[in-house]
Amino acid sequence: MTQAGFVVPKLGLGTLGLKNLGNVYWNLSVPTLYEEAIRRGEGQLGDGGAFVVRTGVHTGRSPNDKFFVEDSITGGSVDWGKTNKPISPERYRALYNRLIGYAQRRDLFARDCWAGADPAHRIGVRVVTETAWHNMFARNMFLRPNKEELEGFRPDFTILNLPGFQADPALDGTASDCAILVNFTDRVVAICGTWYAGEIKKSVFTILNYLLPEKNILPMHASANIGPKGDVAVFFGLSGTGKTTLSADPSRTLIGDDEHGWAEDSLFNFEGGCYAKVIKLSREAEPEIYATTERFGTVLENVVVDPSTGGLDLDDGRYTENTRACYPIDFIPNTLASGIAATPTNIVMLTADAFGVLPPISQLSPEQAMYHFLSGYTARVAGTEKGVTEPQATFSTCFGAPFMPRHPTVYAKMLGEKMARQNVKCWLVNTGWSGGGYGVGQRTSIRHTRAMVRAALDGTLASVASSTDPHFGMQVPSACPNVPSNVLNPKDSWTDKKAYETAARDVAQRFEKNFRQFEGHVDSTVKKAAIRAAA
Repeated sequence: MTQAGFVVPKLGLGTLGLKNLGNVYWNLSVPTLYEEAIRRGEGQLGDGGAFVVRTGVHTGRSPNDKFFVEDSITGGSVDWGKTNKPISPERYRALYNRLIGYAQRRDLFARDCWAGADPAHRIGVRVVTETAWHNMFARNMFLRPNKEELEGFRPDFTILNLPGFQADPALDGTASDCAILVNFTDRVVAICGTWYAGEIKKSVFTILNYLLPEKNILPMHASANIGPKGDVAVFFGLSGTGKTTLSADPSRTLIGDDEHGWAEDSLFNFEGGCYAKVIKLSREAEPEIYATTERFGTVLENVVVDPSTGGLDLDDGRYTENTRACYPIDFIPNTLASGIAATPTNIVMLTADAFGVLPPISQLSPEQAMYHFLSGYTARVAGTEKGVTEPQATFSTCFGAPFMPRHPTVYAKMLGEKMARQNVKCWLVNTGWSGGGYGVGQRTSIRHTRAMVRAALDGTLASVASSTDPHFGMQVPSACPNVPSNVLNPKDSWTDKKAYETAARDVAQRFEKNFRQFEGHVDSTVKKAAIRAAA
């Protein structure tokens, strides 16, 4: 029997092969986790009560260190390649045995939780960690079973997070001393060598991305909210494009900020919390998210804190630009408690175009939506990552390539079919630059972006005249309330029109080159929607 909040040595972990353990702390409350984390020196309190931690060398995900055990289950269903790398069952077992040897005589923290708000489609996940703060992260991020559900809880998958153990590339065949090992036969994900908590969250997402398509449920790296009339909007986008910011709109109810499933008759949140980037977060521009950084129960990763006063400096990126806040979703006002809503009315695909050539908002046909979904375009800018000195185009298929075990066209086909069947509109929104690329132009005003998104979702833009973008083919509205007309057409915002044409052709060519990998997997309608760069 699970005894929440008590010290229970070894209970319930035998199936993992764990033995000779210290104390196992089950489903501890937040105050008790704080006490354990502080007693063990895992972090410090920030001003307002958030728990602040450092994650060391790894301040973001390690996509090159993720492996899937190649066996009879995954052999013919995983899309093997640079993203989904195989590891043999024998090598996995040897590394795993060393990992559980490391766990001996150590205290562990166990957390039982649900992934998926819809009871018909959720899975049970047990997260086992060697630190209290990682367990608090899991408590914030996933859905918490009630007392009765905990009594009989049986996990469908277990996440074993032991970051203090380091793999040996020469011995284990890994890329580094960090490893994320996904085993669908044993139903275990083992994580070692990285203290970055996002690996726990994304491991669960990876599991759902593999399982749910078999149930005709589209797993989405997307936020979602619901309007006063019950209309649901989904926001796709890579990190830094504005998913969390734009979905946390006070005029609409937040369903979730990052991961959702689209079933035949529902859209549901996978999670019970949010994991927001907080670098340069503004109290004025994003008051709801800012307030979470000053609350007891929030976990802050790699945020600079004054050791004597606990004062936070959200503008300081000395450790990483990828500073993060993890908090329960109900820390955001106006959230949907059930996490379940109707199917979408609108889809918003977000991109941060650092070249400044994509329209700030445009409407896509279903075929164009599939094209842009497969493309998953955004751009990194100088200074956000080591070695990035000028804007770099990034294409991450399905807006989440590192988490998609199956072939990208599996997810794209589901998207197109659901859009067509349910008559869903799709909008491409550029939250990046206008008037020139990074270093010349300016970042699109969040105020203007919010106005454009609201006009799209409330139907205003559907009745506005539009024109076809000559380089990218989407429909660009001619007017939008509370947005200057010269903002809507990207060329109009550039002083140097010739430079705009050159930059637009360059980005179009990047799209064209990237999409060649998919041309053999999509039908003729999607091929016709593909961007064809002018010579």
